[in-house]
Amino acid sequence: MTKRIALFYPGDARPRPNEVALPSVTAASAQLEGALRRLGHEPYRIEGFITKPHEAIEKLSHVDDPLVGVCVHWLYGPHTTDGVVGKDNPLLLASNFSGQWPGLVGLLNTGACLESLDRKFSRAWTDGPDWSRDDEFMGRLDEWCSTGRITYTEDEIAYDTPVSDEAAKRARAVANEIRRRRIIILMLGDTSMGMINGYFGPRLLSRHGFTEHKIDQAWIVDRGRSIDEKRIDEALAFVKAKGVTFHYGESGAEDFDERATREQLRDYLVVLNMIEEYKADCLGWQYQLGLIPLRPPSDFAEGLFNSTCRPESNGDTVACATEADQGNAVPMEMMKRLLKAKGLHQAVMFHDVRWGAQHDGRFLWVLLNSGSCGAYAFNHNPDTLEGVHSYRQPAMYFPTPGGTFAGESLAGEMTWARAYIKGGALWMDVGRGRVVKLPPATRDAWWEGTTPQWPFMAADLGVSQETLMAHYLSNHIAVAYSDIFEEMVALSRELGFRVRVLRKNG
Repeated sequence: MTKRIALFYPGDARPRPNEVALPSVTAASAQLEGALRRLGHEPYRIEGFITKPHEAIEKLSHVDDPLVGVCVHWLYGPHTTDGVVGKDNPLLLASNFSGQWPGLVGLLNTGACLESLDRKFSRAWTDGPDWSRDDEFMGRLDEWCSTGRITYTEDEIAYDTPVSDEAAKRARAVANEIRRRRIIILMLGDTSMGMINGYFGPRLLSRHGFTEHKIDQAWIVDRGRSIDEKRIDEALAFVKAKGVTFHYGESGAEDFDERATREQLRDYLVVLNMIEEYKADCLGWQYQLGLIPLRPPSDFAEGLFNSTCRPESNGDTVACATEADQGNAVPMEMMKRLLKAKGLHQAVMFHDVRWGAQHDGRFLWVLLNSGSCGAYAFNHNPDTLEGVHSYRQPAMYFPTPGGTFAGESLAGEMTWARAYIKGGALWMDVGRGRVVKLPPATRDAWWEGTTPQWPFMAADLGVSQETLMAHYLSNHIAVAYSDIFEEMVALSRELGFRVRVLRKNG
């Protein structure tokens, strides 16, 4: 590898998050430069955040030197991919490991985006205060500088696993049900925030028993005008009576009031009408930057859809994937059907893989998404919304006030899954783990250290930190309480997915 190595800064599309993250990015760059110089290389910076696809093309596509993307906050996949596709110079995504500055989330998303485009890359991360003194990180960086790639063990990855006859039979019955009537995902837009890895489209979906129908989110604005105010009154009375705690007018959220919740319920009712009109089975709801000045955030509505206890409910959940992420919508719907087939409650939770740390002798992940986790996680009672808290979404990202659908997830065994594109085909990762109850002081420190307005889950995913960071192909994950692991493996195979099992040895 040449001695000269270029550092670049993939960023958010919005100026303010990049401005807030700048001190962290500057500090991380200095750390990385020091580490590279220690290894005998000459790093240089490609100045400025990449905030639009054309900037990635203009800043990166002419660079033939090895490239390092500095990932220390949320960033959009195309702000890397569009400048490096079609080239084969060594590419490394290097991240801090912080809940406050979710560079690891950006790394996981961008890595999955690169994989979906068959662009080779490597990844490395550290939580050390001095990157040059983290021997493990330095060893990985040296490997990349020497060979152009970093190889991680696959000891915890399997491509086959035993499935009982009972689980296989149950999965086959669900697969036959899907074959009789293809699953429709109602898509309110697609590819939110540069997550191109989460959009499969009909050419891939149709091979596996799914289809999509896209709706322009402008319809929400238009159709919302005709929603009867009485329906909103009744929906608001319902969520209050069922136990939601609204944190109106608190410090930093002075503009969050009942009117904001009413508008979120208006959007919920519009989408509910659309689901009925198009006979959709599940839902992908885009985080659409063009609408956030016009409408409140969708998270409160999304949390309701992922709950059986909701206004005008038919007693079922509507598996709702935030950010229109088909990589979660697909396994969420599959797991929902398996849970029902097994006589279990059908709620499936949507989360970010946000951060993690050691606790009581094992590594736990903080799973934390902006509000697409259903109420069942907080109460294990399908008939109530108790335990749900609605806080104002952070104004930096959501200028129009509106609430989250938050709470502390209860302990219990769980199964997780994720679909993704690799080698032009759809794959499914499946694992089993456990949601863990933390001591209050630890829980509060971890929650406050990430985004306290969002739903919180502490989870042992049944796989090591290194395996997930090195091999996982998303920043999102679908989680179902109960053990449906074998059924999910079998159903994924029945529907034609290539399956990868992530589990600890022994």
